[in-house]
Amino acid sequence: MFGLTTLGAIHTAISLVAVVAGLLAFIRFKEIPPGQTLGKVYIWTTVLTCLTGFGIFQHGGFGKPHVLGIVTLAVLALAAVAGRTALLGRASKYVETVSYSLTFFFHMIPGVTETFTRLPAGAPVFASPEDPALQKVVGVLFVVFLMGAALQVRRLRAGGAGASVRGTAA
Repeated sequence: MFGLTTLGAIHTAISLVAVVAGLLAFIRFKEIPPGQTLGKVYIWTTVLTCLTGFGIFQHGGFGKPHVLGIVTLAVLALAAVAGRTALLGRASKYVETVSYSLTFFFHMIPGVTETFTRLPAGAPVFASPEDPALQKVVGVLFVVFLMGAALQVRRLRAGGAGASVRGTAA
């Protein structure tokens, strides 16, 4: 199916669950709250997406997607530390919120790349991951992330609902 191995298909299915959970969390909470069911589903499926991705070598050996997986896991760890400790002081809530959002942006990079270098079948939108037009799409997604992160920081500074969402379970 679209050149995917069995592991690739499982990896893709898990990542789609993560993306849907992340989108629903953004719609409902305007962030990915780790204390809510949607946040937990997002975080754990993101971890599984990274771990399953380490076993995929469709483009040769260890490459950029593997590095992105490592960076994603590191940012998830940073977000968890920020949310559970006072190590970062008053910046903790900002670091936690923006870090989880950054991992969502990280999902978009391979999501857009793999989707549009494979589809439509036989005539993909982009010729390769290095296609300048694809890189512009990723650039636009990064700008969207920056705008969203700025809105999240603004909301947190204003004492928005984010603080009440953090500790409760759904």
